[in-house]
This record gives sequence, C-alpha cells and structure tokens, in this order.
Amino acid sequence: MIKKWIKNKMNMPDQETNLPENESMETTEAQQTGAESETAGENPLEAKIAALQQQLDDARNKQLYLLSDFENYKRNAARERNELTQTAGRDIIAALLPVLDDFERAAKNAGLTEGVALVHHKLQQTLQARGLRSLPSNTGEPFNADHHEAVAEVPAASDELKGKIVDTLEPGYAIGERIIRFAKVVVGK
Repeated sequence: MIKKWIKNKMNMPDQETNLPENESMETTEAQQTGAESETAGENPLEAKIAALQQQLDDARNKQLYLLSDFENYKRNAARERNELTQTAGRDIIAALLPVLDDFERAAKNAGLTEGVALVHHKLQQTLQARGLRSLPSNTGEPFNADHHEAVAEVPAASDELKGKIVDTLEPGYAIGERIIRFAKVVVGK
C-alpha cells in the first residue's frame, strides 16, 4: 500500500493524491517484515519510510511502557502511604504496653490512688485514640492461635475447660487489623 502511494506521489508531483479510506499509512507487522526482507531492491525513500515507521512504533511502545510503570508506581506509593498512616507510631505504642500492664497489675493488687488512676485512664484513652484495641481473652473462651499465645497448659478443672482459656497473664493488643502483641494465656488440657 505504501509503495503504491509513494509511486503515485512520485509520478504526479503537481497533483495532490489522497489515499482511499481503507488504506492507511500504518502497516501490519507482516508487511513490515516483508518490507524489511525486500530492502535490497527497494527505493531509498521507501527504506527511510520503513525505518521511520519502525522508530515511531518503538517510540509508541516505550511511551506505553513508561506510562504503565508510572501508574504502577503511583498505585504502590499510595498503598504504602496508606499503610504508614494506619500504623504510624506502632513501635511507640508497643513500647508503652508494658507500662499499661504495670498500671493494670498495680490496680488489681495494691490499689491505686486517685491521681495514679487518672494517669492510667488517660494513658488508656490516648492509646485507644491512636487505634489500639485489646484482644478478647476471657476465661472459658476457646483458645484461638490467631489472637492468643499459650504460655502454659494446666489440667482443666472440668471437661468444659479443656482447650479453653483458664487464665490470662497479659492481654493482647492490635492496631487496626494488625496484632502488635498476642495475649499470653494459660490453657486447660
């Protein structure tokens, strides 16, 4: 098709020729490979057109690949940014969990004065506002390896407590859906 168009153009320089609508400047890959094999007997102008067409196709492909890579980069960067905002401060909160545990032990065993109880309550509220939530680990609840860490197994007082939590040594905590500490429990056997 291109050869026919070029021959018409070269033979009639004064007339403007238009290609029919069903013919196009682009060639299929089969025509390109056929044209490349015939380059020995082709007109130099036709060889240049074929080379330029190949360069154009290569440039289009490179542009599409770059656009695709950039879209992937934007998507990954947005996902990472979202994860960072959801779990920001996880290390600090994990470091404060032993302090929270000490407050709870002191409240159970020795009792707290009113000022210390207020500090304990404020610490709990601050951590909860940052997304911290406690994982349930009640006595008599079935042991769940996804939320609990079995520290010990003791003989169960009844058959109902076999495979269930007998005592909770440390509560478990999570931020969002990510567990930052498993609940340490004693399981009946």
